[in-house]
Amino acid sequence: MPTMTAAEKKAEAKTQYNAFLAACPSQQLLAQVSGKWVTLVLSALGSGPDCDGEPRPMRYSELARVLAGVSPKMLSQTLKSLERDGLIARTAIATVPVTVTYELTNLGLSLHQTVRQLKLWSETHRDDVSAHQTQFDGVR
Repeated sequence: MPTMTAAEKKAEAKTQYNAFLAACPSQQLLAQVSGKWVTLVLSALGSGPDCDGEPRPMRYSELARVLAGVSPKMLSQTLKSLERDGLIARTAIATVPVTVTYELTNLGLSLHQTVRQLKLWSETHRDDVSAHQTQFDGVR
C-alpha cells in the first residue's frame, strides 16, 4: 500500500463525505446553510423580495426591508456567520455615516440559485402542505 501525503489524505477524505453519517463534518455545514434566515438572506441578497433580480451588493437597511420579521440582532448575527463561512463579503466605505454593503462571494453564488429555488418552492407549495397537515391532523 503506497504512502499518502497529508494533502492526498485530505483530498480522499473529502470524496468520502456523507452527510447521512453522524460524524460527517458536512452535516454541520448543512445545518448552518439550511437555517431560515440564512436561506432568506442568501436568496434575497441582490435579488429583492421576489427573487427575480440578479445578485448585487445590498446595504443592511435594504436587506432588513426585504426580510420582514427579522430582528436587527438576528440579521447582524446571520450576516456575520455568512461572512465567516465565506459566503458573503462585507465592504465598508468611509463616508459619513459609513456605508456598508454585503454581496455574495463566488462560494455564496454557488449556493444562491439553490436557496432561491427552495424559497420559491415553499411559496408555491405552502397551500398543498397545509392541506396535507390538516388532513393528517384530522385523521389522528
